Amino acid sequence: MTDTWQITDAVDAARARTAAARAAAAHGVSVVERARLVGALSAQLRQCLTKGATCRLVLKTEAPADGAGRARLWAVVVPDAGDGAGTGEPPAWQTSVDLPGPADLGGAPEGVGPSSVRPGPGEVAEALLGADEDASHLLERLAEQEALVAFHREELHQTNQGVLALHAELDAAGQAQRELFAAERAARTEAEEARRRLTFLADANAALTSSLNHEEILRLLTGLLVPAYAGSADVWLFTNGERERRRAVRPAAAVVAARTGRPQYAADHPGGLPGVDDRPPSALCPDRPPSALCPDRPLLCVPLVSRRTTLGVLTLTPPGERWDPDDAVMLIELARRAGTAIDNAQRFEHNRDIAETLQRALLTELPTTPGLRLAARYLPATHGLNIGGDWYDAFRQPDGSLITVVGDVTGHGLHAAVMMSQLRTALRAYAVDGGSPGQLLTRLHVFLHHLQPDLYATAVIARFRPDEPVLTWAAAGHPPPVLRTPDGAVRTLDARPGAMLGIPLRQDIADHTVELPPGSTLALYTDGLVERRALGIDPGIGRLTEALAALPETALDGAEGDLTGAADRILTPMLHDSERDDDVCLLLCRTGDAAAPGPVVARGGSSGCATTDGAGPDA
Repeated sequence: MTDTWQITDAVDAARARTAAARAAAAHGVSVVERARLVGALSAQLRQCLTKGATCRLVLKTEAPADGAGRARLWAVVVPDAGDGAGTGEPPAWQTSVDLPGPADLGGAPEGVGPSSVRPGPGEVAEALLGADEDASHLLERLAEQEALVAFHREELHQTNQGVLALHAELDAAGQAQRELFAAERAARTEAEEARRRLTFLADANAALTSSLNHEEILRLLTGLLVPAYAGSADVWLFTNGERERRRAVRPAAAVVAARTGRPQYAADHPGGLPGVDDRPPSALCPDRPPSALCPDRPLLCVPLVSRRTTLGVLTLTPPGERWDPDDAVMLIELARRAGTAIDNAQRFEHNRDIAETLQRALLTELPTTPGLRLAARYLPATHGLNIGGDWYDAFRQPDGSLITVVGDVTGHGLHAAVMMSQLRTALRAYAVDGGSPGQLLTRLHVFLHHLQPDLYATAVIARFRPDEPVLTWAAAGHPPPVLRTPDGAVRTLDARPGAMLGIPLRQDIADHTVELPPGSTLALYTDGLVERRALGIDPGIGRLTEALAALPETALDGAEGDLTGAADRILTPMLHDSERDDDVCLLLCRTGDAAAPGPVVARGGSSGCATTDGAGPDA
């Protein structure tokens, strides 16, 4: 279908517009599409009339070229020469709409074609009413769309509000999470710092308590604190009494700490340290000469207290500007533990001095006997007090015989030394009445059992008679003597010994005799020389016999030899693998040599070592 309308004035334009609206309605075009088509056509026709030109409107329907799809209604405005003939120019404007269904494309609908040149009033009224209906329908659709838009706008607003609330909740949750992470990091850091302080305190306490020398403890203390927790450390130890306290030049805060027993902090600003009193800044530096003033350096003075007694004052300067409060608490606790360690060390040193004095007082000066030389070596255990229950002795009996004895009381320390002294004295008392070595040990056994039922001892006694080449000996639970004869042969005197002294058993300890030609060497010793925990005692006795056999005769001969030196040459290889957790005693007896002219007694200082070679008065 193709229809054409010539447009020369507004009436023609209205007629063409009405025809286009009717054609679109006849073909079932929707109101909205029809209104859009008619509105666009009206605007184009108005523009054409405004220019004073003549144009033609062509309405046509076209089927799809491929036979598929929908037909279309085209509205084309072309210029016109005024005589009904086209100008041959391209269309000035054109548009189309899809037809909703199959349409009759054969001709124009009734009342639409160009034959309706001048519509009457009825037709105009009908066209106006149709246009009003379309406008009303459009307004309804517009109202619906506005309501839909308002609904969606409200929905979008609600969605935005929800999104904003969600964002606010997420922000709050994120902030809470960040705060939790920060608190966790702070707690972890605090826990790590606390663990570091506790570890340091435990390690420092172990180091301080591992020593029983108070000077070494002081060196350890300053080494532990500087430079990690203090720029400098000074220890004021009250070793010389109140007189030394008054004579020393010390910071005022240290003096107050010594008097009150409370930590003091001296600085130009409050320290805020828990358990510490604040004081004005001090003009004295503990780590510098008295003439060196440093009022700008804070001082922390902590008393070294033990058993409610102030032993001294630890004065510290900070490693930086000031101390962390937790570090200050740790330093105060460390000072308390250091005070306990120093007090224990001083008490140990005091007891050790008493013990060593007692030990030296009990060491025997060996007597002079014609044809017999004696040498003794005593080494106390290196662990604990340098005093034990081992002893040696040599004295004469009324008949001129010489008694030599080596014994060992179980245990260490002052108690063992006191019991050793009592046994030594009792043995000398029993020997005044005479008696063989076995008889003396039997009496000593009864004495110890009644004196200390829970204490035991071992001993070996050897008796030398003048001008008799016979040795009489007896042992009670003690390692056997070792004898070297003049030909260099060494053997162990392993005859059956008696049981330990003091055990709840009645016993008569037997005597044993052996030939003793001149030039023989007898070794009496305690188990500390030969016994090792992992090996037992027998391998040690074998090593002793080897060491005694290895000595050259010149080392033992009275003309050139030094018996004390020979004892040292035996001890050196015997003790190189020893843990020195037991006392060691060695007594060498050399027959057939002239005795030395006088006593030679040497004591080995703090080691407690005593050596005697020669003669001396009976003790």
